Amino acid sequence: MKTINNIDEIRFQEALKRVKKIKGFYIHTIVYVVINLMIVIVNIQNLDEGEHYFQFRNFTTLFFWGIGLLAHGLSVFLPNLFLGKKWEERKIKELMEKEKNSKWE
Repeated sequence: MKTINNIDEIRFQEALKRVKKIKGFYIHTIVYVVINLMIVIVNIQNLDEGEHYFQFRNFTTLFFWGIGLLAHGLSVFLPNLFLGKKWEERKIKELMEKEKNSKWE
């Protein structure tokens, strides 16, 4: 019976960790939207007469922060894309093998 409780506890902890990562991404997204809306509003209010808003300098924060937000989203929702569980297992085996071989030398 203890094993089942341990497995359930491990699953619960993994799910809790995943929920915290998703929550962090959602908070990041909300902050991104709110701050960038404020920047757009301030930039529109500070336009000179005859000047139009659609210039690259008005979108630099939006663009570069958007790249960071995209990377954050990929790390949360596609964690196995590059460095997933299979990679971890291979790396653990590799490091254990190196450690084992270095002790025998």
